[in-house]
Amino acid sequence: MNTLTTATARTRRIADLPHPKGLPLIGNAHQLKPDRLHLILERWAQELGVPYRLQICGRPVVVTTDAELAQRMARERPHRYRRMRQLESVLEEIGCNGLFSAEGVAWEPNRRLVMQALSMPHIKAFFPTLNAITGRLRVRLARAASEGRTLDMTQELKRYTVDVTSALAFGEDPHTLEQERGVIQEHLALIMPMLMRRINAPFPYWRYVRLPQDRQVDRALVEIHRYVRRMMQRAREHMRDDPRETPRHLLEAMLTMCDAPGSSVTEDQVAANVLTLLLAGEDTTANALSWALFYVATDRALQQRLARHARRVLGESAVCPDFEWLKHFDLFEAVCTEAGRLRPVASISSFEPLEDVQLDNLFVPAGTTIFFVHRPAMLDPRHFANPERFDPDRWLHPRDAGGPHEPRACMLFGAGPRVCPGRYLAGVEMRLVLSMLLAGFEVELTVDPASIEEVTAFAMVPNVMPLRLRPRA
Repeated sequence: MNTLTTATARTRRIADLPHPKGLPLIGNAHQLKPDRLHLILERWAQELGVPYRLQICGRPVVVTTDAELAQRMARERPHRYRRMRQLESVLEEIGCNGLFSAEGVAWEPNRRLVMQALSMPHIKAFFPTLNAITGRLRVRLARAASEGRTLDMTQELKRYTVDVTSALAFGEDPHTLEQERGVIQEHLALIMPMLMRRINAPFPYWRYVRLPQDRQVDRALVEIHRYVRRMMQRAREHMRDDPRETPRHLLEAMLTMCDAPGSSVTEDQVAANVLTLLLAGEDTTANALSWALFYVATDRALQQRLARHARRVLGESAVCPDFEWLKHFDLFEAVCTEAGRLRPVASISSFEPLEDVQLDNLFVPAGTTIFFVHRPAMLDPRHFANPERFDPDRWLHPRDAGGPHEPRACMLFGAGPRVCPGRYLAGVEMRLVLSMLLAGFEVELTVDPASIEEVTAFAMVPNVMPLRLRPRA
């Protein structure tokens, strides 16, 4: 029997799976702390084996760490699987139900548009702007280094990624790197933790009672939506004053689609996609870079190796000046990939079958939530040699790994038709930022590495990443 087929035989049911002990009525809801969710699910996978099940107020959840199974489910989206419905519902409430959470016929036209905007040819054409923004980040870091200040590097990198995403996708650079307060990134930073709380809440309390943290998010959303609508208005004015046959950026393309006769795309859908891209572009790449710097800062030999490599390629340049030079920085992206293997920013993926399915010998009814927990597969010695060791060279010379090397188990950008459209941009940002940073600065972590905790805030993020930079001689 195919591992992933419409159910024809019923060998095991979800109720037969092992499960952590819970309480009557609420099941395991009280044990699922939103900010530690990925750690809790990983621990139960070790204790119970996989697949196992949870019970959240009468709702069953199947949990697996099988990367091959996750690959197959990802390939069968969106016609057989979708993301969990709670995600779409919560994002719809805040006006952010864009490409990431859209399903069915609403997904495909948005997907084509965004994939084109974030394609490698478009990013190559955008490279001079990317270079300039990276140079501005360097100026900001150099100022902090000269003043001896400790930086929360995750927040610094989020400023950078907001500026990059806005300039590329919307034709506007908010210059958050040149400001200290009142930047859009401060409001965006509140959204991901809120999504994590609400998606995993057993009861939608916020629809009836607004807690202080909900009121804070409400205020942030007002500012974010005001920012998005102003950006859309300026784009329309630009299109009117300087009409072009070909849109200059993604926002103009979306507005053109919205204005086409008979179009089903609305202004609200355009705004939702703008907000989706802002959130995705700001959060995931910044945190991936932050985790990479964690390993660089705690490995002096690796840091020196990266610095020598960057200086050899860059020569007198502070920032990579030419798109073609990026091919010399494979090692820097390998550092980020290896950091992502050990500290996956996307630590949990959700699937929901649109019809009854058979997963191996497990019958799963339509509408059941399935969690795929990413890290265990990437720490499995059947997939990677010496899986606990941080070794970026495994991605450069897989044949020399001295054991297995299964890149399909490392789903950092997802898989299947809904693979992350921003993966090319993320790779370019990783190469640009790390090469600039290591060529010009020594990087030191100012706290005990063991004190840095993993937090589930939709993405898996460090609770803090305090780094001190010193100009490199």
